[in-house]
Amino acid sequence: MDIQKIKVTEGGWTDFSVFSCETENDISPKALRKITKKNTEKLTELQDRFYAEGKVALLVIFQAMDAAGKDSAIKHVMSGVDPQGVNVHSFKQPSKEELAHDYMWRAVKVLPERGKIAIFNRSYYEDVLIVKVRKLYENYNMPDRCKTGDTIEQRYKQIRDFEDYLWENGIITVKFFLHLSKDEQRKRFLKRIDRKDKNWKFSETDLEERKLWDDYQEAYQTAIRETATEKNPWYIVSADKKPLTRAVISEVLVDVMNSIDPQYPKVTAEMEAGLLECKKRLLEEE
Repeated sequence: MDIQKIKVTEGGWTDFSVFSCETENDISPKALRKITKKNTEKLTELQDRFYAEGKVALLVIFQAMDAAGKDSAIKHVMSGVDPQGVNVHSFKQPSKEELAHDYMWRAVKVLPERGKIAIFNRSYYEDVLIVKVRKLYENYNMPDRCKTGDTIEQRYKQIRDFEDYLWENGIITVKFFLHLSKDEQRKRFLKRIDRKDKNWKFSETDLEERKLWDDYQEAYQTAIRETATEKNPWYIVSADKKPLTRAVISEVLVDVMNSIDPQYPKVTAEMEAGLLECKKRLLEEE
């Protein structure tokens, strides 16, 4: 897989028309699942070294339209990693407490510590997506100067600066947009209605948001264009075929972890001597 084709950095973005929602290759679903499994095994080993080294933190952001498969992608791709080194946070409608703070507050307080991975299912990007489309900021309890026509433009800059700040402090940010077609979303919504075990995932408000499909597509395209940088890129992942989605995500994460190249802490001669002494004492207990 050539993940460079789906990687968006500064100046390298046009619009979604250059990305397909479906696979354009002839890799079978079975082969894709094998790729995901192989990459999951690699991630297990890489994450063990990553956690042990404790030098870098990794923030993985998933953004998408409803029913794009964020939950299942996280579940499948991260199935082999050590839970103590990974935290998953889902960002839903802000609570009263969260609305009383700046929009970054709820994300900042759950940023990963060095050696750990944080996965954001949605994120602070909601504040340049649904907040933009619905103009929710106009009703926020903030000074009028914070609710002008430049509010969203200012947030693009704030997000770029924030992600640069994270990079400069040892946190690598990887951002995925799961590119779902409108027709496939319709099929998945119908499945959620037809299957009793999926009913809880569907709400009438999903249809209200679907009416604004074009507005959301524009919001995503602009957000990606304004916040994609060399250090903090976006990856546009085809989402109509879940086996492909998971394989591509796993491929990107392995590539990122390989670039970090985490290593187990080196054992000094003094430490080795101490270990041998501890081994001796344990053997003497027999």
